[in-house]
Amino acid sequence: MAGGEPAHVERPDPAGPGAPRRRRRRGTGRAPGDPRNIGWLYVLPGLAFYVLFTLAPLLHTVYYSLFDWDGLTGKTWVGLANYSEAFRDEVLRDAFVHSAILIVYYAVFPVIIGLVLTAALTRSVIRGFRFFRTTLFLPQLIAGVVIAQAWTWIYASEGPLNRALELVGLGSLARPWLADFTWALPSIGAIGSWVTFGLCMVLFVAGVQKIPTSLYDAARVDGAGAVREFFVVTLPGLRNEILVAVVLTTINALRSFDIVYNTTAGGPAGETLVPSMYMYQNAFLYNRVGYAAAIATVLAVAIFLLAAVVLRVGDREERT
Repeated sequence: MAGGEPAHVERPDPAGPGAPRRRRRRGTGRAPGDPRNIGWLYVLPGLAFYVLFTLAPLLHTVYYSLFDWDGLTGKTWVGLANYSEAFRDEVLRDAFVHSAILIVYYAVFPVIIGLVLTAALTRSVIRGFRFFRTTLFLPQLIAGVVIAQAWTWIYASEGPLNRALELVGLGSLARPWLADFTWALPSIGAIGSWVTFGLCMVLFVAGVQKIPTSLYDAARVDGAGAVREFFVVTLPGLRNEILVAVVLTTINALRSFDIVYNTTAGGPAGETLVPSMYMYQNAFLYNRVGYAAAIATVLAVAIFLLAAVVLRVGDREERT
């Protein structure tokens, strides 16, 4: 012992002098009982439902689209013949045109109406704000069949709409709206606008709440009025919410079936026929399940591509 320092005492190895030494395990930074892939256990239930109820039926539909089948007797392999017919089918082409028109009513108009209502409801404190928001969102909670029946009554020849026109001296405009060759499709589009604008408004109201109030204060200091404040602060701050609203409403327009089926069933003379309705007719009225599966596959691809384009454009604008 020198300089008051304790002497180093070498402890004997309890396993014996000739036994190999055990290596110390390096810390992994994980608590005991926390395996690396534990996250998959949380994802697995949702993934199983997605595979079982979404991916598997989609692949099954693609499989059926390769056959000529009436749904009862044996299937006959035809390869891509159903898709070739679908791309030449003028009725299907017109159905997609009708869906494109419905996108204006289901997506464009609701987004505009939702933005206007959001600007009106959030600029100042309004008594009963929650009541208005809930009431305007209510159509989203009603079944499509109920909505279709209610609007069929409104559009009827002796319905409230025509009677209201007669009361204000516009009886010449009264007509059987859902049976009119010109107005049947816009009438269905108006129903879609009524159903979806509440969804857009709720998304936008939620988005406004995350915009810093300091931006509004700065705009008001610079002398911005209500309109300029909306275009300079509110509209840029709602870019992501607008993108989500456009994607959701566009998908609803392309896959619209329940309202069309319960109001016009594609009539009059196919003026309101949409791809989903045409798919139903081929599967259950014409007994062409294989061709109906091909239409469903084409529709699914069209929805996917359109949603991807909208999201890509939105991401590009956000980066710039």
